[in-house]
Amino acid sequence: MEFAERLLASRRGSTIVGIAAAVLAGLLLLVYLNRYRSSVKVANETISVLVAKGTIHKGTPGDVVGSDQLYQPTDVAKREVVNGALTTAASLRGRVAVADIYNGQQLTAADFKPVASGAIGNELTRDLRAISVPLDSAHGLIGDVHEGDHVDVFAGFTVASATGGGEQPVLKLLMQKALVLSAPAAAKPGVGGSSTSNVVIRADYQQAAEIAFAADNGKVWLVLRPEGRVAATKPSLVTVQSLLFGVKPVIAYRNVHRLLGGIR
Repeated sequence: MEFAERLLASRRGSTIVGIAAAVLAGLLLLVYLNRYRSSVKVANETISVLVAKGTIHKGTPGDVVGSDQLYQPTDVAKREVVNGALTTAASLRGRVAVADIYNGQQLTAADFKPVASGAIGNELTRDLRAISVPLDSAHGLIGDVHEGDHVDVFAGFTVASATGGGEQPVLKLLMQKALVLSAPAAAKPGVGGSSTSNVVIRADYQQAAEIAFAADNGKVWLVLRPEGRVAATKPSLVTVQSLLFGVKPVIAYRNVHRLLGGIR
């Protein structure tokens, strides 16, 4: 009788141990499955990073990369994100590319280095130039035009009349919405207000050449534009006849048109 009781107790103990082992195994399986699901979830997570839309050449300012949108935000699997990948355009400000970055390449912090704050080169790309234009206070709006403003650039000349009537004044638009890179806060003091100050504007290569020619051989005017979206206009060539009588310059000044590039 005593032996049977011991045997029954032993079997009960074995059953309890078996149940405990099964419960423990179940718990371990649940922990494993949860960890597996978490790892799969993490592996499938994406991060939006900046990816080059085309080749970004060495020396390109980060500000230009941002303003010209030379990148596109792209969702990339977390496991494929390059170390130091940039996620916002704000990270590009005040920096410059240290090597060529190719189409589809993730932009990283190592691809850019800091540059001097306010450097004019930050606003230039391969196709853009900075040109300093010497202007008096009236023609250059000195004191009223500031860095970051946009201006239209006009050039005035005195040219020989195509009809043999002596010299005639002519005014032509050279450029619209030129970005002002640098401008003095006030005009320099000079005798009779004849002193000049330099205003630096951004232009492409051809526009820079035309502005330089106009500054040397004519008179340059800067006209301040309002900020925001403004309808583009194409003012006609202005002459005495067109201003006073509405005569189209192309009728009386074909030679002037050829000289100044014509109007389209």
